[in-house]
Amino acid sequence: MHMSTSRTIICLLRNDLRLHDNEVFHWAQRNAEYIVPLYCFDPRHYLGSYNYNLPKTGPFRLRFLQESVRDLRNTLLKKGSTLLVRRGKPEDVVADLIKQLGSVSAVALHEEVASEERDVEKGVKDICAQMKVKVHTCWGSTLYHRDDLPFPHIARLPDVYTQFRKAVETQSRVRPLIPAPEQLRPVPPGLEEGAIPTAEDLGQKEPLSDPRSAFPCSGGESQALARLKHYFWDTDAVAKYKETRNGLIGVDYSTKFAPWLAMGCISPRYIYHQINQYERERTANQSTYWVIFELLWRDYFKFVGVKYGNRMFHIKGLQDKSVPWKMDMKLFSAWKEGRTGVPFVDANMRELAMTGFMSNRGRQNVASFLTKDLGLDWRMGAEWFEYLLMLNFMLVDHDVCSNYGNWLYSAGIGNDPRENRKFNMIKQGLDYDSNGDYVRQWVPELQGIRGADVHTPWTLSSAALSHAQVSLGETYPTPIVMAPEWSRHVNKKPSGAGPSARGKKGPSHTPKQHRDRGIDFYFSKSKNL
Repeated sequence: MHMSTSRTIICLLRNDLRLHDNEVFHWAQRNAEYIVPLYCFDPRHYLGSYNYNLPKTGPFRLRFLQESVRDLRNTLLKKGSTLLVRRGKPEDVVADLIKQLGSVSAVALHEEVASEERDVEKGVKDICAQMKVKVHTCWGSTLYHRDDLPFPHIARLPDVYTQFRKAVETQSRVRPLIPAPEQLRPVPPGLEEGAIPTAEDLGQKEPLSDPRSAFPCSGGESQALARLKHYFWDTDAVAKYKETRNGLIGVDYSTKFAPWLAMGCISPRYIYHQINQYERERTANQSTYWVIFELLWRDYFKFVGVKYGNRMFHIKGLQDKSVPWKMDMKLFSAWKEGRTGVPFVDANMRELAMTGFMSNRGRQNVASFLTKDLGLDWRMGAEWFEYLLMLNFMLVDHDVCSNYGNWLYSAGIGNDPRENRKFNMIKQGLDYDSNGDYVRQWVPELQGIRGADVHTPWTLSSAALSHAQVSLGETYPTPIVMAPEWSRHVNKKPSGAGPSARGKKGPSHTPKQHRDRGIDFYFSKSKNL
């Protein structure tokens, strides 16, 4: 390779907003004199999406992204570099930079799974081919490297998670971490750093912060690493994770790594190696293993995305199964706005709308309610989550593969062989919010109803309702749908014990531990969910 005076490499960053364990930086550092770290705010992410015309990026996700970009810029500044920020399609921005710099030896980037991200890669490769610039791609979003999977070809990826998990656990190993450079090669002189766009610049509103949020965290690698240190080393919360992970209130009932993982602020390999160190130095138990178990689910959904491609977004799902889904916008609006009249569903949907976050337990339930109780097209739910959670729907931690993989799973058309997984909203509410505190937190119009009764206001006498200042159909809706199985869990409280007797005792039985269900959507084999 001849040594030109200015070997310049553009590092195009997307969902890999970190310096640690980042092969793109590592490769550029070894092969360049100048490095241009680049992040593009792609206008396509702020326009309406496929079926229901929601933008792909909602307000919470955008704020989290802005924080992550700002944090990475600060980190790079300390390393003698900076982060260039541009608004525009990455392929156009890269073409302009190549023209401006005059000589660029390569563009380096991480490969992604979903089709829109792959279209961007194709666009960048086409531009680079025209301009005679090399493209170097890395794989870095999963715990296990794509090349280390124990299957001869991705087409042979098992369609059942447990088979995948057992194969990788016994036949593959997680690669070591890529060290972060002490100092980065400089940015070529004369390049504008570029401002980080505001929500307004991108046609969005700045979201309000809600003090009730179970995810009051901000975006960025520094915050992700601090969260891990807090959750593992400072509080030992990780050692109780399996018992607490179905919680609904508070910050420390679960790891909360997902939003940072979705944007690549933290590497799954870093979490894995920290867990191994924690197990050596402190304790190894089911809880520490469960964190890895969940990282493996995330891997699995990514590889399912590689295997099936756009079939993940088709109405018939991965099984090519015709289900007569409804498209009732009135029911959909009630679901997404938390006005279904089923308090446990409404509390979860309002938490999502107000904060961009919802617990795993909540996601499983509202997905089951949308697809099984309301019979609505599962893609309506997936898109709402994409908007908020990425807020991919509302969710801050929208990860395309996990989001769609979970919705397919919930709708019974994904890659899990079991049928008829339907959650019982009342039983779930009583099991996981036995005293009703979570419901009262997010559905304040029911605050006058004490104890577990808050899950079934329609069963209360008119005297009890008027005492609680609740008027069904006026201050709070009557249920938009009733499932026959709910009646088994109504009025089962010991007689004469008062409304909160059940709550004081906790649930009438402990929810089963589902051993082979993953982090995001566990469904038990039993019909009695």
